[in-house]
Amino acid sequence: MNKAIKQYVQVAPYLTLGFILTCIFVLYPLIKGVYISFFEYKVITPSQSVFLGWDNYIKVFHDPSIYIALRNTLLFVLVTVPLQWALGIVVAMIIHLQFIRFKVFFRLVYYLPVISSWIVVSYLFQFLFADGSSGVVNYLLVDFLHIRDEPIAWLQNTWTANVVIWLVSIWKGVGWVMIMYLAALQSVPRSLYEAAAIDGAKGARTFIHITLPLMRPMTVFVLINLIIGAFQAFIQVFLITKGGPLDSTHLLNTYMFKHAFQYFDFGYAAAISVLLGLLIFIFTYSQQRTFGKDRIEY
Repeated sequence: MNKAIKQYVQVAPYLTLGFILTCIFVLYPLIKGVYISFFEYKVITPSQSVFLGWDNYIKVFHDPSIYIALRNTLLFVLVTVPLQWALGIVVAMIIHLQFIRFKVFFRLVYYLPVISSWIVVSYLFQFLFADGSSGVVNYLLVDFLHIRDEPIAWLQNTWTANVVIWLVSIWKGVGWVMIMYLAALQSVPRSLYEAAAIDGAKGARTFIHITLPLMRPMTVFVLINLIIGAFQAFIQVFLITKGGPLDSTHLLNTYMFKHAFQYFDFGYAAAISVLLGLLIFIFTYSQQRTFGKDRIEY
């Protein structure tokens, strides 16, 4: 008993420091955000803030633009998360094959977008999909491949602009999924594959009945992180389209940012952030319920 108390005393300073930092940078902003959502909040003079009760939340549900932002956010999650996961695991499986050479080189190539700045990547895709013949993609489609007669106004149409945002997000996220699954694949015993080969299982059957079940905990971890990351998307929309055209490509995060730092309506923006947090919780909790309470051991 004395030994256990002594160990707790030894780690207490580190635990206390972590708890203090968590309170300052996580719990306090969270509680403050919920508090602000009930006010017409004045940042310069907080004492003059007007209590509105549930008015900001009622305003959210009566705002037509919020439903466009919600639609875009849900579509962003439903498109980017499955594609990032599928492409990432396919790339990981290919690189993991024994006969593939230069594995380190391919890992670097696919992981490079992950460590690249979102600002650089966003401006790169804005240049690639620029309107008119100045854009690289339009040049390839019109002048080089002659697939189209006229350039596509990628960023001037709601759906093509959304496609550009989805593409940059998928391209940047595949490398992270690949690295996660490469780590998981290396922990799968080779003896299982050898036994499956003796029983006549090959290719897709081995992948479905051995690889995927053994990587189930990693799949839970990857999908939950991808979902949270998708709901938190901001920079690519802010830099590529700025929510245009006519605010039709806003995500919930960018719409919240617009109300907070363009209209200075911090109470309404805080109400959006609270509802977004609840939406993220619902999605991640349902994902955990779907896959079960698997422990991640990698």
